[in-house]
Amino acid sequence: MTLRFNEDGTFRVLQMADIQDKPEVNRDTIRLIEAAIREAKPDLVVLTGDQIRGYDPAYIDTFLRRRGEKPGARVRLITEVEARIYGVKRRHPEAAELAERMADRLEDRGHTAPAVLTNAEPPSIDELMAESADKVRRTIQAFLQPVVDAGVPFAVTYGNHDFQCGILPDEQDDMYRELPGCMNPVAPSARPTADAVDTADGLSRDGMASQTPDKPGTPSPAESLGFEPGTFALPIESADGSGRIAMAVMMVNSGDYAGKPEENDAEYPAYIANSRGLDLADSDGYGTPSPEAIAWLGGVQHELGARNGDGQPVPAIAFQHIPPQEFYDCLTEVPAWTPNAVEGARTHAGHCYVLNDAVCRPGSRLGEAIGCADENVGQVEAMRQAGGYFALFCGHDHKNAFVGHVHGMDLGYAPTCGFECYGPKSRLRGVRLFEFHESDPAAYETRMLTWGDLIGRYSRNELRVFFEDHCITDAIGLRNELRRPSVLATLAGLGAAALVGVAAMITRLFKR
Repeated sequence: MTLRFNEDGTFRVLQMADIQDKPEVNRDTIRLIEAAIREAKPDLVVLTGDQIRGYDPAYIDTFLRRRGEKPGARVRLITEVEARIYGVKRRHPEAAELAERMADRLEDRGHTAPAVLTNAEPPSIDELMAESADKVRRTIQAFLQPVVDAGVPFAVTYGNHDFQCGILPDEQDDMYRELPGCMNPVAPSARPTADAVDTADGLSRDGMASQTPDKPGTPSPAESLGFEPGTFALPIESADGSGRIAMAVMMVNSGDYAGKPEENDAEYPAYIANSRGLDLADSDGYGTPSPEAIAWLGGVQHELGARNGDGQPVPAIAFQHIPPQEFYDCLTEVPAWTPNAVEGARTHAGHCYVLNDAVCRPGSRLGEAIGCADENVGQVEAMRQAGGYFALFCGHDHKNAFVGHVHGMDLGYAPTCGFECYGPKSRLRGVRLFEFHESDPAAYETRMLTWGDLIGRYSRNELRVFFEDHCITDAIGLRNELRRPSVLATLAGLGAAALVGVAAMITRLFKR
């Protein structure tokens, strides 16, 4: 499928971030996507990670806290709690082994073991994985149905929760490609090693096209701009039908969690264990694009220039899940008592920030700390050096919806468009629309299409949304909540009411 600017010189892209839903996709999420498609009439939809709520109780038996672990071995406490609330029982083979040991122990003591213990015959791990795969497929088909029905092509990258269901991105890639309109190419490998990369240009030897195509603008079918699941380029051709690449949309797999240095080609930060006893949120360091993927960002510009026949980088926007550290450069540090200030996370903890209005577009919103990796791997600088890149947009931080211009390019967010995860008020959840012009793609227009704009103020389950908006998982979250004027006003009102009540009680006591 060829992507091309429209006859009027425009190309519209809709970014959907952090759907993060369970197998039975929330109806409000579907309604929002349907309304956004009708309003935007996009030429392309990009999904920027965390489509799958990998920690949902539906995946409790195949859950992976981190890659390489045994499925179901380290289930999060919050998942266990949700499982109890919704009546989801573990069916993992180890659970059956435990039941068998309990039955043997009872019989050794002369008691009859209940049938629930003696009849425990759980499915094998392969059967459980197959069930999880079916659930993921069902989720994907549900939230993409409005996109498919509208005949809009779509592209997908991955976040830090997608893999946690036990179904890894390469398998999920195959599921997305089952649907009409999927632009994800078949990647040459899931995570290419340094040996599979041409260090001169960052192009995978077995997956990238030659830099001297037979004819500019008409690559052979064997040529591919895919690098790995979630990392690939989508050329947007000129409206005149010449085949000239007028712009490119880059999808980047930004990794998931920080790994152990010995397991990676570069020196990643040490694996930092979760110190939160309640385990309400993932607090290990976040991941980054691989060194090979960062090299690819430069190499693919050489490839696109070669296809055009002029060797020049093409105007390009990149989409990924986890933001790099440079996103903090869109903020201004302020005193801790500043209303609506947000305390930074991890390497930026102890510092409070608000948006820098000098670099951020009107309508920008900062709702939470920027959840970047502990290490700056030089992605933004690599994009600057490659040329052509004018913007990088992310998801991951569900309450953020700002666009700032720093380091010679725009850095921006789309908030969550889902209703089964934490996030802002219902009316602020939404998708981001971009309109590019062939004459100057970097001079694009962007705006949010929110639930409040498209549907109304309230969702079907405002109690859940209220909890998700005000959920506190650590001391930083508590301090951020207390900086919100609405929260302070509510607490002040409750405090005043309590004082009035106490005063009334004291008055009645003295009147006796």
